[in-house]
Amino acid sequence: MQSLPMHRVVFILYPGFELLDMAGPASVFNGANRALGQVGKAPFYQISLASPGGGEVASSTGISVQTARLDELRGQRLGTLLIVGAESGPLQAAMADPELRAALPGLTPEAERFGSVCSGGMVLAGLGLLDGRRVATHWDACARFQAHFPDVNVDPEALYVTDGRLWTSAGVTTGIDMALAMVARDLDAGIAGEVAQRLVLYARRPGHQSQFSPLLSAQARGDSPFVALIGWIQANLHAPLDVPALADRAGLSERSFHRKFTAATGQTPAHFVETLRLDAARMLLSRGLPLKQVATQVGLFPAARFSRLFQKRFGLSPGTYREMHRIEP
Repeated sequence: MQSLPMHRVVFILYPGFELLDMAGPASVFNGANRALGQVGKAPFYQISLASPGGGEVASSTGISVQTARLDELRGQRLGTLLIVGAESGPLQAAMADPELRAALPGLTPEAERFGSVCSGGMVLAGLGLLDGRRVATHWDACARFQAHFPDVNVDPEALYVTDGRLWTSAGVTTGIDMALAMVARDLDAGIAGEVAQRLVLYARRPGHQSQFSPLLSAQARGDSPFVALIGWIQANLHAPLDVPALADRAGLSERSFHRKFTAATGQTPAHFVETLRLDAARMLLSRGLPLKQVATQVGLFPAARFSRLFQKRFGLSPGTYREMHRIEP
């Protein structure tokens, strides 16, 4: 690959910040440097940490990092400027910090792109920098964000959102997804894929994927008697997954299985399976797979049935969805 100009990535921190909001994306950018063979050389991504007062800043974990002063960034070439999130107390303090409030409005216009990870977007919104823009934030902060900043369009489901130069992500690990998308745009999808592999990610998740995973919600209930069954369903979406088949695998009568599964997951078996299949279909479509192949892999064949269910659930056809959200390999 030909020589590339340096791209500076600055994470804006403050006391009590969420460490993973910074460390996750930073690892992605460093991984891209490694994939480019730039370890030990002048890196493409130059990662910097900054805070209002500079010096050592403690994260919510108690781990501290060394930062430069925000005002030292003035007049410098900035590639990506990201403010990270935190829990309510540290976040409110950051929103009220006079140095942070004075510096950010002058820095964001100078950056090639700017944005936030998790709840950090509320700091930008408090300065009027997000008015009229579409943003993502952690699902737990969406209602509070929208109530405090009605001029901002908060997407309650997206993992991350791009709106021109503005990039915002939902929570914690979604900052990794957003950083991978930045790498794919700056360099190419192959580099982003190599970084994802090195980080042992299950998949590169597109921004439109929902924060709300029925699989994760079910797995989060450790006392659920169906955790193992749900994992098996996820791995066998192509197979017949009607109530008789699932009840037999669970060792229950059909009536007892239907009642207990619905109580444990909040969804009937049929609706739960359909949701898993359609979520998997969205991921496969974003990879550009043919409709018939997707329908077969997720067990929603024939393709006409798959198209009908997809249109009903998401309000657009599978083909349109694929064109809108396709990620090149």
